Amino acid sequence: MSSRPTRTFRSIFAALAVSTALLAGACSSSTSDAPITTAASDGSFPVTVAAGSTDITIETRPQSIVSLSPSATETLWAVGAGDQVKAVDNQSDYPAGVPVTDLSGFAPNVEAILGYAPDLVIASDDMNDLVSGLKKAKVPTLLLPAATSIDDVYSQIELVAAATGHKDAGTDVVSDMRTKIATAVAGVPARTQPLTYFHELDSSLYTVTSTSFIGKIYGLFGMKSIADAANQGDYPQLSAEFVVQANPDLIFLADSQCCGVTAEAVAARPGWNGMKAVTGHQIHVLDEDLSSRWGPRVADQVQAVAAIVAQVPTA
Repeated sequence: MSSRPTRTFRSIFAALAVSTALLAGACSSSTSDAPITTAASDGSFPVTVAAGSTDITIETRPQSIVSLSPSATETLWAVGAGDQVKAVDNQSDYPAGVPVTDLSGFAPNVEAILGYAPDLVIASDDMNDLVSGLKKAKVPTLLLPAATSIDDVYSQIELVAAATGHKDAGTDVVSDMRTKIATAVAGVPARTQPLTYFHELDSSLYTVTSTSFIGKIYGLFGMKSIADAANQGDYPQLSAEFVVQANPDLIFLADSQCCGVTAEAVAARPGWNGMKAVTGHQIHVLDEDLSSRWGPRVADQVQAVAAIVAQVPTA
């Protein structure tokens, strides 16, 4: 789609690192301890759900939902609420056929959002006084900040399911994810020495540490990020010299679709051709959406990483 070039590191990093959920208290913003306070198992309303420190009551089953988060959009369709969605933001592109608009989740315009007559808005951050503006119009807003763990993902799926009248479906989605993830992890033999990796968010060498959400997925397989030694937060920018000296076993590229970075281009960087990941042909292109969104397809990302790790020689 035409917005694809904007979905480079600037957009992904804005969603995963610049947002206060990740850089200004990510751990405290976890939703894994935010229960659904009241949500009838039969999908009846009203329901009250809690996300973070905010409780919202939804009086009737939403029929005109606006999603300002690609992760929320994917979750809505996964739990069966797609036919209740009126509009999604300009970064949402999955599943195919979602009602994409020019609405922005990074710079939301309350007036533009209200143009779709929403009865529920879902967003990842309270930007541009989004919540207060919608509250004045008596529109409930469900905030789902960037997940910091897989448990956060499960909780958010259950929250969306309850808020839209699909509680049982949300339970089923989470159960299916747990099974897929457990099976993927169990299918990869444990190693005596953990593999190290460099996950490239963009060609200026922003990356992730093991404590980031993305890093925790790699951690399921005992892998360690070379960026841990930098001590610069969850999403540091490394120098080329740092990466070369760290000599990772694998390099993961999350900037191929958006920016055309290829394994060949990485191998051709000055000084990189002698690294283990290059000589061992362990440069892997990732689906940038799977590796940057927290939603039902996290299980697909775990499976993709499992397939890569399983084929790395043990010696």
